[in-house]
Amino acid sequence: MGDDQDAVFAFLADPATHGLSTPVERIDTNAAAVFLAGPDVYKVKRAVRFPFMDLSTLEKRHAACEAEITVNRPYAPDLYLGTVPISRGADGALRFGGNEPIEWAVHLKRFDETRTLDRVAGRDGLSPAILGDLAWAVVDSHARAEKRDGVVATDDLGSVVAETVSSLIERREVFEPAKAKALAEAMRSAFAALRPLLLDRGAEGFVRRCHGDLHLRNIAMIDDKPVLFDAIEFDESIATIDILYDFAFLLMDLWERDLRREANVVLNRYLWRSATLPDDLRGLAALPLFLALRAAVRAKVEALRFATVGHDRNAGLDAHRYFDFAQAFLEPAQTRLIAVGGYSGTGKTSLSRSVASHVGRAPGAVHLRSDIERKRLMGAGELDRLPPSGYEPEVTEKVFAALRDQAEMALTAGHSVIVDAVHKTPDERRLIAAVAERLGVPFTGLWLTAPVEVLIGRIAHRRADASDATAAVVMLQADQPSGEIDWTTLDTTRPIRDNTAAALRAARLPPEPVNTPRQAGSAASRE
Repeated sequence: MGDDQDAVFAFLADPATHGLSTPVERIDTNAAAVFLAGPDVYKVKRAVRFPFMDLSTLEKRHAACEAEITVNRPYAPDLYLGTVPISRGADGALRFGGNEPIEWAVHLKRFDETRTLDRVAGRDGLSPAILGDLAWAVVDSHARAEKRDGVVATDDLGSVVAETVSSLIERREVFEPAKAKALAEAMRSAFAALRPLLLDRGAEGFVRRCHGDLHLRNIAMIDDKPVLFDAIEFDESIATIDILYDFAFLLMDLWERDLRREANVVLNRYLWRSATLPDDLRGLAALPLFLALRAAVRAKVEALRFATVGHDRNAGLDAHRYFDFAQAFLEPAQTRLIAVGGYSGTGKTSLSRSVASHVGRAPGAVHLRSDIERKRLMGAGELDRLPPSGYEPEVTEKVFAALRDQAEMALTAGHSVIVDAVHKTPDERRLIAAVAERLGVPFTGLWLTAPVEVLIGRIAHRRADASDATAAVVMLQADQPSGEIDWTTLDTTRPIRDNTAAALRAARLPPEPVNTPRQAGSAASRE
C-alpha cells in the first residue's frame, strides 16, 4: 500500500495530471497529503493508524473521505465537491475515475489560502464586520447542528479531562510536576462541580454534532464572509459536544493570540444573535472549564510534538504557553456589574466594548445592550428600524426588566456584565444598581456626557447600527430631567482611550485583561 500511495502522490503532484503548466503545491500532515492544483484541491488520507483514527485500509479511507464531505458540506457547500476515485488504466497509468480504485481523494474547490482568519488577523486585523459575521456563522452552525445524547457526551467530556490531565502529568520533561498536578486537580474539580449543569444542558438540547475543531485556521474569508471548513469527521465523540465547548475553541484561540477585544466582541455578538439567550447566559458557568480544557489539549499536543520531534524548542514554548493559559482560565476573577448610561450618541456602546475585555474572567464581560434587547423583544433584526410603537413606555419597561434579568443570570453564572442603556431616570439607575446589591457584587455606574450638537452630529454619521435614535430623540432626552446623577461622569469629547482608562479606574480594575498568564508571551510557532 505504501508503494501505491507514493504513486498516487506523484500522480497528484504532476501538473500534467491537472492540465497545468504551473507547479502543484503539496501540504503534508500526519493524516493526509493535500495537493493544490490550480482551482482544485485533492486531499488523500494517509494509510495510517492512530489510537483515535484508523485509515489503514482502502475501505476505511474511502469511508473517511465520504464522511469528510458529509460533515463539511453544511458548513461550506461550495467548497466540498465530492470524493474522487483514483485507479490504474490498462496501460498501468493512474487516472481519475475507474471501477477498481486503488485510492480515494476528497475533491475541493480551492480558495485563497492567505484568507484564513489566522492569517487575516495577523496581517489585516479582524474588523468589526468580520467579527460580527463570524459570530453569526457560528450561531447559525449550532442552530443547524443535530442534537445528540447529552449523557454520553458529558461522560466523554469527563474522559477527555481525565486523559488530558494525565498526559500533562506524564510529560515531566515539559511541565513541572507540581504545577501539572495542581492543574489536574483544578480541572477535575471544575468538571465534577459542573457535571449537573452539563447534564441539564444536554437534556435541554445543547449537546449537538458540532464542528469540533473551530479555530481561526479552519475559517476562511470567501466572498467577503467567514466560512467554516475542515470540521472533525474521523471521530463522532470529538464533535458531539456542548455547543459552548465548540465555541470555546474559537474564543480560546483569539484570547491566546492576544486578540482579547476581538474575543469579547465575538462572544457578545454570539449572544446578541442567539435564540436561546437565557440558557446561554446560564451556561457561561462552564466557560472557564471549556476554555481551560481547549488550552490544555493544545498543551498536550505541543508537548507530544516536543517529545517526538527532537525536543523542538518552539513546541516546548508553545506547550508551556498553552499550559499557562489553561491555568489562567481557571483562576477566579471578581464578578462585577457595570452600568453605562447617557443620552443617545454619547458613545455608550463604544466605551462598553472598549472596557469589556478588561472586566471579569475571559473573554471579558457580557455586554448587554438595550438597542439589541429591544429589537429581540419586538422580533426584529438588529438593523431593522422599529416603528414608534417599539418605543412606547411599556415596551421600554420590558426592555429594562429583561436587561436586569439577563444581568442577574450572567452574574449568577460567575460572569461579569456591562449593561449599556440610556438609564435616564433615577428609577432605572436605582434598579440596575439593586441587581448588584442583591447578588453581593461590586457595582460601578458610568454616566457619559457630550454637548447636544456633538450628539446630533454623531447620530447623523451612524451606519449599520442597532440604534434607531435620531436628532429629535436626542433633543427630547435633553429636554427631560434626569434627576441627580451619582454615577461617575465621563466627558466623551475626550479620546476613548482616556475614558476607557477612567472607567477602569472607577471600577478599580487593572489596565490589562484578566485571565492572562503573566509570562505568556506571543506564539512561538504556528502550525
